[in-house]
Amino acid sequence: MTSSRLTARRRAIAAAGAATALALTLAACGSSDDSSSMPGMDHGSKSSASSSSSASPSMGDMPGMDMDHLASGNGLSDSQDAYRLTSKDATLPSGKQAAYRFTVAAPDDKPVTDFALDQTKRMHFYAIRSDLTGFQHVHPTMVADGTWSAPLSSLTPGSWRMFASFTPNTGKGKGTDFVLSRTVTVPGDAAKAPLPAPATSTQVDGYTVTVKGDLMAGMAHPLTASIVKDGKPVTDLQPYLDTYAHLTAFHEGDAAFAHLHPTTKVTGDHGGPDLSFHAELPTSGNWRLFLQFQTGGRLHTAALTLRVG
Repeated sequence: MTSSRLTARRRAIAAAGAATALALTLAACGSSDDSSSMPGMDHGSKSSASSSSSASPSMGDMPGMDMDHLASGNGLSDSQDAYRLTSKDATLPSGKQAAYRFTVAAPDDKPVTDFALDQTKRMHFYAIRSDLTGFQHVHPTMVADGTWSAPLSSLTPGSWRMFASFTPNTGKGKGTDFVLSRTVTVPGDAAKAPLPAPATSTQVDGYTVTVKGDLMAGMAHPLTASIVKDGKPVTDLQPYLDTYAHLTAFHEGDAAFAHLHPTTKVTGDHGGPDLSFHAELPTSGNWRLFLQFQTGGRLHTAALTLRVG
């Protein structure tokens, strides 16, 4: 056999061997039930529910996503970081003034009695009906044993959520902002009211309030509120809670709470017409906004529905 013919035969044998090895590799890969044996590849045509769930990371496991952080501060729990909102009031009367009494328990189960000032108050208290009507924002008083009493005006029948917003001035939670809540029932015929459609403006007491801002869930965005009356910009806003306007929001369906922090500084006795806020709403959907501002010694509360994408 000549040298050239021998070389050609050896090349043919090597090619056949390589083809056989490749075929065996592909067959093994296709028949294997352990997709982890080939990193980055999943050749199976079907996957079980268990393997699918274990292979897919949860939102909280994804880099850059902290769902606990997004969910915290929405006020839908009566406890956080071992601080608890406690109350013996499970029901409140309908159609008349009532006081809701509560305490804030520290991690050592003792009532918290030392609170830091937040917008001139040591405790902000909110009552909201489950359909986001009947909003009330009051500032309760505390007695020496740490019991707070929130004075509420007439409540309509239905389920209400009571929010307490505070910052301990001592203890493990010193300097931490908390929003805790509990629900109460107001007996009677609870007719649910439909939520008004999303809008960028609303009227209250002769004033027109218009908001501007494209909000996305879980992201911080600027929000601007402008106030006019009789077609003229309002410039006689009086300071209220160390700002020219106080803005809170509640989520449709679960009544999750959000406080939109003002960024317009108080520079005198007269403000307006444009007010800016730092808005960071944790979830998408409809939010009911309540803007409170003061003129001539009178407090006005404007409400509108805002859609968050």
